[in-house]
Amino acid sequence: MTSAHPWITTPITTDLLRGALDLERTAHGVLPHRLPAPARARNTDPQVAMAEAMPSGVRLVFRSRATAVELDVLPTKMVYRGTPPRPDGRYDLLVDGRLTGQATADGGKVLTIDLTTGTATTEPGPVGTVRFTDLPATDKDVEIWLPQREITELVALRTDAPVETVGGRGRRVWLHHGSSISHGSDAESPTGTWPAIAAGLAGVELINLGFSGSALLDPFTARAMRDTPADLISVKIGINLVNSDVMRLRAFTPAVHGFLDTLRDGHPDTPLLVVSSILCPIQEDTPGPGAADLSTGTLRFRATGDPAEQAAGKLTLRVIRAELARIVATRATEDPHLHYLDGLDLYGEADFAELPLPDELHPDPVADRRIGERFAALAFGPGGPFAADAGR
Repeated sequence: MTSAHPWITTPITTDLLRGALDLERTAHGVLPHRLPAPARARNTDPQVAMAEAMPSGVRLVFRSRATAVELDVLPTKMVYRGTPPRPDGRYDLLVDGRLTGQATADGGKVLTIDLTTGTATTEPGPVGTVRFTDLPATDKDVEIWLPQREITELVALRTDAPVETVGGRGRRVWLHHGSSISHGSDAESPTGTWPAIAAGLAGVELINLGFSGSALLDPFTARAMRDTPADLISVKIGINLVNSDVMRLRAFTPAVHGFLDTLRDGHPDTPLLVVSSILCPIQEDTPGPGAADLSTGTLRFRATGDPAEQAAGKLTLRVIRAELARIVATRATEDPHLHYLDGLDLYGEADFAELPLPDELHPDPVADRRIGERFAALAFGPGGPFAADAGR
């Protein structure tokens, strides 16, 4: 410890956290969850369990005159066997809303996933410490955004001055659900995911329920969203349904209706935006399932279905976009607060030509920023469904 002042340890409780729907006590400290316990109890899929425990959009928020902050953490760092290790997850420090520092944590567990066999092993590791120093010695709002791809147990928060909780600051709460692209699979840092970028530009409080590989219209996710207070809601639907090949068109349409019906049970008049997938050429006209390709030594993805299978009801991104547009148009005749956004308006053919998907599936950090900026303009900008004066 390097502070010139005595350290103050503050218990990490729910009133210091944003973006989490639950806080589990562990042997080391606390673990933020993005699904509440009742939803987790309904889930049997290890992918969902892993994704919802990764704290995309989760941040510690407090007000303090502290010039130094230390956060003890026990991260779980993920490695795909046969590919180069990913960089350690970043912790982003915002002071009065501005990104002023980034850090990583040593130690932690290592989760090694073998995509060829579907097996995973976890090696234990020590607690690490994230440090931020030389903060201004004035009253300020401090936010520490947690790494979006690393399950992160929070062990201890230390500062060299007392901390106070921060209220909602009058901001609207935006609740979003989507796939790994919303989760921030290839974003460089937690404030670099496209939902975080859009939320920052729009001045709203983000709850990001982007779950890698797991935007599958699960009823327990819909119920969690139904029961979460929110001023704005968006649901991004498409890519995981194609690359997991979990349903056909016959099941897809009523599943979308059921998901939206559940949301409306808890949020009958809240602006609700249905967003279709961004361009993904490998799945535009070719059904799933998708498959990992490690033949080049890097992780890439490919589609394994047959385009002719669309006749039997297999889903492609083009089929899903058309059906989502139809569903929303039909429902909107009785639901004036329901809207549709074509994902190709966020990232389309011209964007792919300029900023191709490095692994054929996920946008790179530059494309993430473009998607976030476009979403902010289209959804929150003048005339958009989330504009401050929308519906007035």
